[in-house]
Amino acid sequence: MSEFANPAHAPHAISEADRNAIAAAIDTDELVNLALTLGNIPSRSQQEAQAADYVFNWMQAEGFSPRKVGATPERPNVIGEYGGGAKGANLLFTAHLDTESPSGLPHQNAFRYKPETLADPEWTQCWLEDGALRGYPISNDRGPMSCFLIAAKALKKAGIGLAGKCWLTACPGEIGPEPIEEFSGIGWNGKDIGAHYLFHHGGVAPDYAIAAEGTDFGLNSVGCGYALFRVRLYGKGVFTPILNAPADPHQHPNPIYRLGPVIAALHAWGQSFERSSILETPGGTAVPKVQIASVRGGIPFDFGAGTEVCALYVDVTLNPRQTAAEAYHGIMEAMRSVDVEGFDVEAVVVRHGFEADAAKVAPLNGAVDAATRLVRGAPLEVSHPVYSSMWRDHNVFNMHRVPAVTTGMPRWRPTPAAMRDSALIYALTMLAVCGRGPAPGGPTSSSVYGTETPF
Repeated sequence: MSEFANPAHAPHAISEADRNAIAAAIDTDELVNLALTLGNIPSRSQQEAQAADYVFNWMQAEGFSPRKVGATPERPNVIGEYGGGAKGANLLFTAHLDTESPSGLPHQNAFRYKPETLADPEWTQCWLEDGALRGYPISNDRGPMSCFLIAAKALKKAGIGLAGKCWLTACPGEIGPEPIEEFSGIGWNGKDIGAHYLFHHGGVAPDYAIAAEGTDFGLNSVGCGYALFRVRLYGKGVFTPILNAPADPHQHPNPIYRLGPVIAALHAWGQSFERSSILETPGGTAVPKVQIASVRGGIPFDFGAGTEVCALYVDVTLNPRQTAAEAYHGIMEAMRSVDVEGFDVEAVVVRHGFEADAAKVAPLNGAVDAATRLVRGAPLEVSHPVYSSMWRDHNVFNMHRVPAVTTGMPRWRPTPAAMRDSALIYALTMLAVCGRGPAPGGPTSSSVYGTETPF
């Protein structure tokens, strides 16, 4: 029996008959069409409104009583619900509306991507080819979102009500951005207006939560955080016509010339930090990484005297038991070993990672395991370390003591059959956690409440 998952720990037993009834209610073509439709709605970070409207309208048409709750009307969280007609545990599913892609700012993209990378259609387009779904929006994260939406519809279609309530949520900002430097204010907020905002202001009270993301059918209850450190170097600006440049570039007054030894020192620290930060837990293995994300120095149009300041931005992943302070001290020590005129280090973004309490998350793990066995004929496995070495929104719920995991379909090039299996696993998990309740259409304890929440 798996160390981290045992079907006997599921709050409610599920059967082959449940599997067959729900499977018969899943229309694979409908699932694929929903994923493709959602995936082809433009939804870069900061541009989630159209996708949010589509999810809201779909939930409304299917009878899931949706509402929108957001920090701004342009970037809402969409919250639907199913069940809740009797006593049972509450389960929340979440997936994010924003899609990984180059920004909508060409002057920024030109300094980050090669032209052929920018031209890749999979950034913003999705299609079915050679039996697999293509496009980054499907992989991250409209595919998993479509799976849990169709899962809830299948339960309803099969006449299976839920005792506890299941919230179906779609959030903005999981990918980003982050307010940094002159790119500040609510217009540059990412995670703060997504699942964080949903948890505090969305009218939800889950006992358990699942971040629906691609994990190749594995599961993890561990999530990494991250910090972005700005390392500024100081020097002297010298008017180019009077500059006497030294033979040794590391003695140049312009701090840009000192970047070589600084990068070497930071890289050596990063390698050591990565080795010492690996964390193995029953709920997943975290393998933090370090990378210089960007560099700024001088002003291109004001170039006559070099610059007195340049900065490196160091991206540091943190395992769920580490703090930003640990990385800060290491970076400071690395910088003190380098001959520079002056420097400072500042954490301009900090988000710590979290892990679920093993005992408290066991019922949820057991429910997913029981569902996986019924659908795939094999026990649930811990997901690949890459999936527990990044930020995913189960961190938000584990942060607030709600046991949470991330689990879902194949991350890359999922087939329609794999997506169908994922939707079926989600539906059976809903039943195993929330328990069987009154049939859909009957009176429920929540029917007296309104469904519209104004901004």
